[in-house]
Amino acid sequence: MPVQNSEIAEIFSQVADLLEIGDANPFRVRAYQNAARTVQGLGRDLTEMVAGGEDLSGLPGIGKDLAAKITEIVQNGKLRMLSDLETRLPAGLLELLKIPALGPKRVKALYQRLQVKDLNGLWRAARAGRIRGLEGFGPKLEELILTGLEHRPRGTGRRLWAEAEPVVQALLKHLRAAGIREVEAAGSFRRCAETVGDLDILAAAEKPDPVMRRFLAYEDVAATASRGPTRATVRLKNGLQVDLRVVAPASYGAALHYFTGSKAHNIAVRKLGQRRKLKINEYGAFRGSRRVAGRREEEIYRLVGLAYIPPELREMRGELEAAREGRLPKLVSARDLRGDLHAHTNASDGADSLEAMVQAARARGHEYLAITDHSQRVTVAHGLKPRQLAEQLKRIDRLNARLRGFTVLKGGEVDILADGSLDLPDALLDELDVVVASVHYQFRLSAEQQTSRILKALDNRRLNILAHPTGRLLGEREPYALDLERILREAKARGCHLELNSHPQRLDLDDVHCRLAKSLGVKIAINTDAHSVRGLDDLRYGVGQARRGWLEAGDVLNTRPLPELRKLLRRA
Repeated sequence: MPVQNSEIAEIFSQVADLLEIGDANPFRVRAYQNAARTVQGLGRDLTEMVAGGEDLSGLPGIGKDLAAKITEIVQNGKLRMLSDLETRLPAGLLELLKIPALGPKRVKALYQRLQVKDLNGLWRAARAGRIRGLEGFGPKLEELILTGLEHRPRGTGRRLWAEAEPVVQALLKHLRAAGIREVEAAGSFRRCAETVGDLDILAAAEKPDPVMRRFLAYEDVAATASRGPTRATVRLKNGLQVDLRVVAPASYGAALHYFTGSKAHNIAVRKLGQRRKLKINEYGAFRGSRRVAGRREEEIYRLVGLAYIPPELREMRGELEAAREGRLPKLVSARDLRGDLHAHTNASDGADSLEAMVQAARARGHEYLAITDHSQRVTVAHGLKPRQLAEQLKRIDRLNARLRGFTVLKGGEVDILADGSLDLPDALLDELDVVVASVHYQFRLSAEQQTSRILKALDNRRLNILAHPTGRLLGEREPYALDLERILREAKARGCHLELNSHPQRLDLDDVHCRLAKSLGVKIAINTDAHSVRGLDDLRYGVGQARRGWLEAGDVLNTRPLPELRKLLRRA
């Protein structure tokens, strides 16, 4: 297949970008940039010129070396030099260049100074507020990068719930602005699943056509895949597929139940209806041809003898039996949380100062915030040496002396070393209000070795909370091998607690292990692991995961007022 001039120009542009990121001679970079412009603007087909044996070195800014590379691309469809550059530099760097406002110079700064190698790393750095401190960047550019990441074109794979959330909220706002009052996202998004695929939007209206027109006119719609009187499917500019369904108001509750899922949950509810001579579908509950319910979801559950089941529980994990027997949990909510027990400042790898983090936590209605900067082992995160941590504790004491109605807890995120010991001396740990311990390296140990390592750490009576217990990063890193049930049982015996890390790429513990912890009586701390003021808002992601794990306020450590929290943190 002939190689187009535009393809050759793109290869030269990529070479120029990678050369610039790799600190090549500026004249060499410019040569490839100029060659890309020459090829792109050329009025003749280079494939035909090569086939005809024409001398390409006479083209403006080309010369013999670049002429030979054009011939190589035409003959092979690729350029070995580009492949060599890609092996020397992380493959994900070229993807960064597709984000608005990021050129080679800025990508080079991100790579060299923040070790950002791909889009996931860029997303984490931007959310943590680490980009704004780089020379030539700043808060506005950091926000622009985040916006670009949220709206970047994506494939058909699933994405994090937190990535889908701003897309959903913007679309719902667009629809509600036209007076469409009953409209919600359904599907896995409504169930607060860790990741979501296509989005399902459900609206109620007597006349569906105005809703359909409003939906299809949304500015972020890239293409319309299908359209009918009450249903349309579009692809957004960021690659997400969105299905809109419009039903009559009398069917809204039944449709919301149907399209929220899960499929297994819905089938089970329909079978319960069949036993009562009812037909349940997205249009309502029918006895014969007469609709007997459908306006509200609660009606559907009531008809089949069940209490209303919150969307997060609809996974066929015993929720129907619990609803029948009056055992459904009163799920924890964001309003129940009184503080955050895992947060970082710019003393280690955070973006904001101690004072800024405290002010932001107070503004969010917290009663306390634990400052848990990294310990010395995590050099990439500028972990604090004992002397530095001691100085920080004095700063916290001085700050607490000025505060009223709010307490800054003295803490640290302490590394669990390879032998299971903690990365700070016990004498210093004794001065902390809360010790959060984490595994940050040697992820590839066997399950027995990793479990033994963590259990030894739990033996230290100063350890309060085991943070992000499995080390996973959704879509990037699998959990390390370990016997988590054994760790939960031993944590209970030792008076330790486990963290549900609210960072949307962690959400670790997962929902299944949250429920196991609940059954064993292990308290869970829903923490943000915030590395910036912005990160303090991540609590809502952790709450969604906790609700999927059947957690109630009583199961969560940081729902307690400070005096009770201190008692729970105290180990014998």
